[in-house]
Amino acid sequence: MFANLKYVSLGILVFQTTSLVLTMRYSRTLKEEGPRYLSSTAVVVAELLKIMACILLVYKDSKCSLRALNRVLHDEILNKPMETLKLAIPSGIYTLQNNLLYVALSNLDAATYQVTYQLKILTTALFSVSMLSKKLGVYQWLSLVILMTGVAFVQWPSDSQLDSKELSAGSQFVGLMAVLTACFSSGFAGVYFEKILKETKQSVWIRNIQLGFFGSIFGLMGVYIYDGELVSKNGFFQGYNRLTWIVVVLQALGGLVIAAVIKYADNILKGFATSLSIILSTLISYFWLQDFVPTSLKE
Repeated sequence: MFANLKYVSLGILVFQTTSLVLTMRYSRTLKEEGPRYLSSTAVVVAELLKIMACILLVYKDSKCSLRALNRVLHDEILNKPMETLKLAIPSGIYTLQNNLLYVALSNLDAATYQVTYQLKILTTALFSVSMLSKKLGVYQWLSLVILMTGVAFVQWPSDSQLDSKELSAGSQFVGLMAVLTACFSSGFAGVYFEKILKETKQSVWIRNIQLGFFGSIFGLMGVYIYDGELVSKNGFFQGYNRLTWIVVVLQALGGLVIAAVIKYADNILKGFATSLSIILSTLISYFWLQDFVPTSLKE
């Protein structure tokens, strides 16, 4: 049973990661009549869905008792305000990161985004060494150097890209900066969250409720600051369609799936699942979305 849950969770992670990148990219480049949906509102809705899912999981762990659920939420969240406030930092960073991913996929093809975003492995390793005092072996550092080299090759401009530099250089630079910022924010927030989880005995679902609570607040602040006028003019759910809701649900599912993978599998298999997702995203981006054309350095 345990082995089945391990492989099921890994399979869901591959599906979720690949589907999220491709559907998000497609939703941000699809040309439709009327206003496009606001990424800031999508981030808020995803956080609210994640909170609802985690509450249902805590309800299930409480033997489907509303009284027990209320007691757990009261004891673990309201009665521990300092523990809850610790989640405000990673929550704000995750909210920034989620908004940056929309910016990145609006300016980069899915394959380039997927490979470049793997630099979060490097930032996570660096923050783990500095914040958790972890030690990396020679082969691990060598792997990180190879990763950096691979990302550099992905970003190496070909002749065809140089010819269209005036048209695409600006958007590609914006996309690249968004991905790099997301990599640093992901590395820091992930290690910070891991440190909190190891220092306390609260469940992952309770911690995700706390993250979602602060994430919703920060997300709503972002909506008001950056898209307040558009929301007041066309509504909070402007531009939402079936594809938009798929993106939102997949984004909300991400945190829950990763928690399940860490619980039933391990980080090595999680990395393998992510690598498989990159391959699938590249193939689908080339054959279906047709927004990625493989090149060589000789071009």
